[in-house]
Amino acid sequence: MTEPRMHIIETYFECCGFDHTFLQGGTSVYLWNLSRAFAARGHRVSIVTPAHGRLDDLRGRYEVEDLPYDDVYTLPIVLDPDVWTGFPAEAKLTLHTTAHRIRLDGVDLYFLANEYLNRLPDTFYPPYSAKGHDLVFFKPLVFQVDSVRFLRSWFGDERALVHAHEPYYHYLLPAALRDDPSKLVVSNVQSNMPIAKKVYGPKVRRLFELLDVDVELPAPEPPSGDGAPEAIRQYQQLTHLHYDYPPDHVAIYELTADHADLIDFLSLGQLDFYASFRDTPFERLFRRLPIARVVRRNAHKMFVGGCAISDEWLGWDPATVDRAEVLGGLGLDPALPTFFHNARYAVHHKGQVELIRAVDRVLTAGLAANFIVRCISGNGIDDPLFHEIAARHRGRLHLEWERVDERRVFSYAASADFGLFPSKFEMDTFLIAQGEAMVAGAVPIATDQRGMAHFRHADGPATSTGFAVNRSFAEDDELLTAALAGRIQEAVTLWSRDPGRYRELSTRAAAVARVFTWAHCAELHLAAFTRLWKGEPAVLPAGRALRHGWFDLLSDGQITPDAAVEHGDIAAYERCAPLDTEAASRIFRAAWERADFAACERVVERLPDAVPRQDLARLRSRCTLTGDGRLRYRLPHAERVELVIPTGASSRALPEVRALRRTAPGAFEGAAPGPDAGPGAMLLLTLDSGRVTWDEVRHG
Repeated sequence: MTEPRMHIIETYFECCGFDHTFLQGGTSVYLWNLSRAFAARGHRVSIVTPAHGRLDDLRGRYEVEDLPYDDVYTLPIVLDPDVWTGFPAEAKLTLHTTAHRIRLDGVDLYFLANEYLNRLPDTFYPPYSAKGHDLVFFKPLVFQVDSVRFLRSWFGDERALVHAHEPYYHYLLPAALRDDPSKLVVSNVQSNMPIAKKVYGPKVRRLFELLDVDVELPAPEPPSGDGAPEAIRQYQQLTHLHYDYPPDHVAIYELTADHADLIDFLSLGQLDFYASFRDTPFERLFRRLPIARVVRRNAHKMFVGGCAISDEWLGWDPATVDRAEVLGGLGLDPALPTFFHNARYAVHHKGQVELIRAVDRVLTAGLAANFIVRCISGNGIDDPLFHEIAARHRGRLHLEWERVDERRVFSYAASADFGLFPSKFEMDTFLIAQGEAMVAGAVPIATDQRGMAHFRHADGPATSTGFAVNRSFAEDDELLTAALAGRIQEAVTLWSRDPGRYRELSTRAAAVARVFTWAHCAELHLAAFTRLWKGEPAVLPAGRALRHGWFDLLSDGQITPDAAVEHGDIAAYERCAPLDTEAASRIFRAAWERADFAACERVVERLPDAVPRQDLARLRSRCTLTGDGRLRYRLPHAERVELVIPTGASSRALPEVRALRRTAPGAFEGAAPGPDAGPGAMLLLTLDSGRVTWDEVRHG
């Protein structure tokens, strides 16, 4: 495909990856590297971002051009009275926005400055505690409006592709540019923020009026998610995947997905996860919510632009690192196998509570190994557990939280034999840190998250790069702690007893990680951008529809029996093959393995002879309530069963969660919910595959 020269405009709340003193997060690094790669391919590249009150700093190191741009206006923000108590119904911000430009490495960087964008020069982002108390909370919203006004004014009718990052930071922009024939908009989903995250609808409506945007906001959702059990709704607050909002709020992903021309994801696993939430506690509720329909009607727009590892890490040679000097300097023994973790301090997101507990467990048991654990935090580590464990294992565990020179981090990774990355809640979408450790030769031990599948640590023996542990959607998860401890033990055994196999994994890990270059990332983006630029319609790949069971979007000839079996969809199966006893049996077995008991019952109802009597007995008797108030549950492939009891009638209330005691493999027992617990208790199952799903408390 011939690649036309395009003008690509990157826009985000923080695009400061060109200068480490400005750096706040990984998105900034991503944007700068990708922008330089676009420019290297001959495209015109612009970046639009706030100055964050740092113009004087910039002037000291770069040539800053003050542009002839002055935008004076009043920004009205309608305030949610349930949040902003004591504030007027509408805040009016008087703003005077100026623009400034730096030209660097073939990229034009535009910095917008005004009374609000100049605030918080050290942290950039408003603290969540400002919500309802300080209007600085709306600094990102000020940038959204300013960026739309700047794009319209400065670039006018010039044809350009606007690449906007993270829906929360650009949800006004796709609709605002929708009717501009000269501007194409690609929305990039950087993180797995809750897909149904919402903002106050009247605020959005007023801002669209200001920007002269004629868009009908989505209708309010029906209450209770079309009848989802209250236990499931309340439990979502513990998963970090979904929260309920009042009916006058609007989903930001709906605003971006419906009005953008394309939707960009960092990895295929991230795209698939965000399309279905398969195998998570949210999957069942997600399918009932309007946002699931938003995903389906925009599925043809979704593509993988990818992410990459920095050129510096790819260019450094691990062989130049003196392992004895590095480990000895940390007080560790260079002769022992060494494990490395590097992430920001985020105990639930990064699985760091489970990680530090697993380290304590294996070292207390006498394992001879070193651990370098970096939990990066400007304020230190506030959990005393981390410091207690580090003190208990001095000489085996090095704990640090300071930001250090990147070359030093590389020396840690190059001196390590294994990388530990037990991220949770499917919040990581690419996880550059794991790739960096692999580039240095560290064999990964990581969660089998969809967003990290490209690193292939969960592959089969022939292609695996390391070790996998099941995904986790629970805080302080003992299953994850135990799995990590087991994998660490396995890794040490491999390192000491089968060095040839270890070297094979290390070599493969480095080779896999080295594929993820910014040049390749630019190629993936430019292929999609070029089709859009040329006016070629986006098409939903049949394989994606098959993976997610969107059979209504496919013709009969595109449906495969295997996909229909995988999703337990009898109607879809019959569109491509007759439903005989063998096929029905296959559907039943697949549904049983993923604990999709509704699909099992549909098979029994349709072809009862396809289900052996003993399998039907297991299906119908898996949950029993005894006369003495005990609940017993039997499922051979269950690792954990929890009773979730709703509290009150509000979906904002936290449910009561009781773990059933495991009495034998696949057998669990606990107290049944009492009569005062009210109706609606559910069972949350964690299977040995890592799938988490729901079941009713008792069956017929």
